[in-house]
Amino acid sequence: MRRIARPVPTFRSRPTLSQVGRCKKSTLVSPADLQFGQPLHETHPHLIRPGDLTPGISALEYHHRRAALTRKLPHNSVAILAASDIKYRSGAVFYEFHQEPNFFYLTGFTEPEAVAVIEKGSSDVEYTFHLFVRPKDEKAELWDGARSGVQAAQDVFNADEAWNINDVSSKLPKLLSESRSVFTDIGGHGAKKSAFSRFIAGSDPKVDGLAKLLQSANVKPLRPIMNELRVEKSEAELACMRKAGHISGAVITEAMRGSYRTEKQLWADLAYGFRTQGLDGEAYVPVVAGGRNALSIHYVRNDDVLRDGEVVLVDAGGEYGGYITDITRTWPVNGRFTAPQRDMYEMILKAQRSCVSLCREDADTTLDKLHRVAEDSLRNGLKDLGFETSGNALDVLFPHHVGHYIGLDVHDAPGHPRTNRLLENQCITIEPGIYVPDDDRWPTHFRGLGIRIEDSVRIGKEKVEVLTATAVKDVHEIEALGS
Repeated sequence: MRRIARPVPTFRSRPTLSQVGRCKKSTLVSPADLQFGQPLHETHPHLIRPGDLTPGISALEYHHRRAALTRKLPHNSVAILAASDIKYRSGAVFYEFHQEPNFFYLTGFTEPEAVAVIEKGSSDVEYTFHLFVRPKDEKAELWDGARSGVQAAQDVFNADEAWNINDVSSKLPKLLSESRSVFTDIGGHGAKKSAFSRFIAGSDPKVDGLAKLLQSANVKPLRPIMNELRVEKSEAELACMRKAGHISGAVITEAMRGSYRTEKQLWADLAYGFRTQGLDGEAYVPVVAGGRNALSIHYVRNDDVLRDGEVVLVDAGGEYGGYITDITRTWPVNGRFTAPQRDMYEMILKAQRSCVSLCREDADTTLDKLHRVAEDSLRNGLKDLGFETSGNALDVLFPHHVGHYIGLDVHDAPGHPRTNRLLENQCITIEPGIYVPDDDRWPTHFRGLGIRIEDSVRIGKEKVEVLTATAVKDVHEIEALGS
């Protein structure tokens, strides 16, 4: 069992790549001679600070996260998490890899085909961290790039015991037999194609997959516990989110200055801006919706023309160190709002600001309470604009919730109750919107208009922190950019 982690990784080398992860006898070498499956300070000092395992997050913080999970587990139990697998578009053409968020949160390990096991015995403060990873393989690395390997799982990622991923079937049964309960979300649903996916799912009749090994164990869901851990952000996490929010907001503000003929051109400039200004890339596939395209909440084709006299709704954000930012802004394609567009926009902005002002712990609120505040404000505002708001009017015009948790996921801590009180250092979005169908039920001059305004917000004790304030949203500020 361990109590503390090595806060700064220790690097060692073996004579050849094929021997790394098998030979324990080692000598210290220059970091320039080392290769790993992800950036580290010794190999990428321009990306990773000393002591950090991933951008902005230290090796010690990852230990504290595992220790926090351990405190929530009952005695003599284990938590088991699997890394994401590589997803293929067709043949050998793969999608960009994105690590499973809970696995990443506890390990900082960003490679596929890995399993983490956190074992708790009779102590509330000690745990054993087992990490199964791909071994070093010269032939595979020739094609797919460097792997960290088994030895680095200990030396770099602070595993107490590290194993070849192919040893899971032989090593895991003993851990399971000694545990009274197993916490995991491994279930094996959905279409799987790779060998690792079939192993995790247990869908290969020739292989005793991980899911099959768990069938005889007392299995309980891990996600609710992970949600409790992830929903409150540390100072290091907040720093990552502030950077993502600040840069993303500035990129969107700069885009408002531009003159674009197509949604695709605007999308390209946003993606370029996020990466060139210091972020890792896009946090999600953005919505770049001109005119009536904004009536589809998750419109992501982004292939239409932008027309003079219409507005464009942009829901986009960048990612830093795995942490995302979520922003929506709506602005006129030609730089000037029409009177109906301005009236609707300012009404929605008023509702948004009312909700943002309540994002404080001392306001004693929840996501569902904030939604009701948004509904009341929008309903009253729509009445003033000449809308009939009886019956299901608001369900049609405002069909989504006003906010959600954010962090490593765009919708962070999935399943965490919206009825829970919002506490300091939790992060959410506030995103009221109105989407007016082309229907005789609604005033003519508003039909086909879709407007949403969204910010990422940190819950403060007594004061709100808007993480995306660099994205302007006042009418006069927006119009000044286009003039």
